[in-house]
Amino acid sequence: MLITLIFIIGYAAIAFEHQIKINKTASALLVGTVCWTFYVLDNQEITSIQEQLSHHLSGIAEILFFLLGAMTIVELIDAHQGFKLITDQISSKKSVSLLWTIGLIAFFLSAILDNLTTSIVMVSLLRKIISNADQRKFFAGIVIIAANAGGAWSPIGDVTTTMLWIGGQISAIGIMKQLFLPSFVSLAIPLIYLSFKMKGQIIDSQVVNEDTFTETTPKERNIMFFVGLGTLLFVPIFKTITHLPPYMGMMLGLGIVWLVGEVLHSEKDEEERKPLTASYALSRIDSSSILFFLGILLAISCLESSNLLHDLAASMNENIGNQDIIVLLIGLASAIVDNVPLVAATMGMYDLSLFPTDHKIWEFLAYCAGTGGSILIIGSAAGVAVMGMEKIDFVWYLKRISLLALLGYFAGAAVYLFF
Repeated sequence: MLITLIFIIGYAAIAFEHQIKINKTASALLVGTVCWTFYVLDNQEITSIQEQLSHHLSGIAEILFFLLGAMTIVELIDAHQGFKLITDQISSKKSVSLLWTIGLIAFFLSAILDNLTTSIVMVSLLRKIISNADQRKFFAGIVIIAANAGGAWSPIGDVTTTMLWIGGQISAIGIMKQLFLPSFVSLAIPLIYLSFKMKGQIIDSQVVNEDTFTETTPKERNIMFFVGLGTLLFVPIFKTITHLPPYMGMMLGLGIVWLVGEVLHSEKDEEERKPLTASYALSRIDSSSILFFLGILLAISCLESSNLLHDLAASMNENIGNQDIIVLLIGLASAIVDNVPLVAATMGMYDLSLFPTDHKIWEFLAYCAGTGGSILIIGSAAGVAVMGMEKIDFVWYLKRISLLALLGYFAGAAVYLFF
């Protein structure tokens, strides 16, 4: 009872971090460590609990090292202005054409990178081509939907999908085959609706110069862009060939990108090369996000070890019964609270021996948790990032974007269940 109460209080603190003005990472770390503390104090089998904690920590570490590697590689590409290869190709100023272009780029880029990184890159792009703040806000809202939809069908596109992949609930090929169409539909429905509504207005645009990067040559940009993206794409292939955990492939990729960067700038002096090094990129990544995942996954593992999640699963199955409805509700809940703890909790609720790899429940969970977060702006990491960058109000998003995201969510879910 006490562990459950601590978790609920901590969960509420995470959900309302902006209202109470306490960073969610602090709340997550406190919840994770305090839950285990009370669990061990209330139990005589200390050795058994230590073994349980060590078992869970190995799985948590795999996720954290994977994220650390991916975030560093993306930061290195960005430091070299590698994403200019994409942004320089966009020339359309008609709203409908630009809407589809931005949406599709975000959708596919999110599958290669991740939804958080993609949303940051795409908002930076929007600032360069749309000067009107209100128009840019609307396109930023579409970026959130597109980035979350793109992340749902890729093993490296969303933290929750990555968790399911590393945990053995889904396979890389399986999730891509089964969720590509539903995820695309969840984006296409809002875009089709807006295509009729926007009527081809011309975007109020001007080129906005943002000279905040260390200048790099086209050769350096191209090399880092293709090497970086190539190593990210190679991670699922590496896992398939070697059967080693995905974080090993990501660490291999980081080592390659790091080495290429060192060779590329070996002739430059220390001051000139410092902003372009992997060690500097490591200092720029969002470390608080890594610690947030550590805290929340520790808390969830405590609930699992104390059999609370098993009891919750049994209760939901008994009272609701239909697993499709349960997963749909989890997806809707992820619009209100962070989808990481929701998915982590669900992973603990259902046993892999009963629901093996690529079982329908895991694939549907990946879709619902990934795309459901778009319904409210606080429901995903991508939404929170865009909210901060463009100063988008919660109510504004609720009025302009939420219904579109909701329509896409149910349309994609219907497509998945139909097939």
